[in-house]
Amino acid sequence: MKLEHVLATRETKTVYREGDKAIKLFVKGYSKADILNEALNQARVEETDIAIPKLLGVNMIDGQWALETEYISGPTLAELMEQHPEREDEYIKKLVDIQLFIHSQNSPMLNKLKDKMTRKINQSGLDATTRYDLLTRLEAMPKHNKVCHGDLNPSNIIISEDGTAYVIDWSHATQGNASADAARTYLLFCLEGKQNTADNYLNQFCKMSDTAKQYVQQWLPIVAASQSVKGKPEEREFLLRWVDVVDYQ
Repeated sequence: MKLEHVLATRETKTVYREGDKAIKLFVKGYSKADILNEALNQARVEETDIAIPKLLGVNMIDGQWALETEYISGPTLAELMEQHPEREDEYIKKLVDIQLFIHSQNSPMLNKLKDKMTRKINQSGLDATTRYDLLTRLEAMPKHNKVCHGDLNPSNIIISEDGTAYVIDWSHATQGNASADAARTYLLFCLEGKQNTADNYLNQFCKMSDTAKQYVQQWLPIVAASQSVKGKPEEREFLLRWVDVVDYQ
């Protein structure tokens, strides 16, 4: 199969359009377990009321693993924000509205957020004292079973022609505490150097979900440490600076 119509390119994968399909082609040597886990996450989230492209297949193309899903036509929320910066508040509210709907859903077969974070913190390379502090904090946090996207940002939301918001890229999905998911989205904006947008997002999330900002902020060191494991060196350095903030204010 010759794939030509590129939709997006990342370090470990390229997304192509092939007719009415979107094909996510991973680089050679990419973890088979991670690819199959993403496919399983996608299938499980399909059983909720969240609008997502349906998984159509898991295949090999010229020795590379590929996930095939429905192709959804439309701009991403990130593209809309770039085209209309004056409407940022409106788009941030839409992002939060979508995220809160995701959090309203349950998918009992998804992996647990707490278990994933525990594993990642133990793999972080941080010293034993810091790991102990982070794991103690994590254990003390309330345990929930809400669907968490784990990587929700405007580029993972496609607005279709009829206005439906489709959420893509479920490789990091878990079930757990919604405020941990919000902390991850906040840090994603920070990683892009968009501090004002990050603050706007956090304010809107806390207002619309009636969540204390301090509660989401308590998650920041925990989430930053767990996300530092596979990041680029410069991203890891940035995230680990958040870990050093013992009591973030």
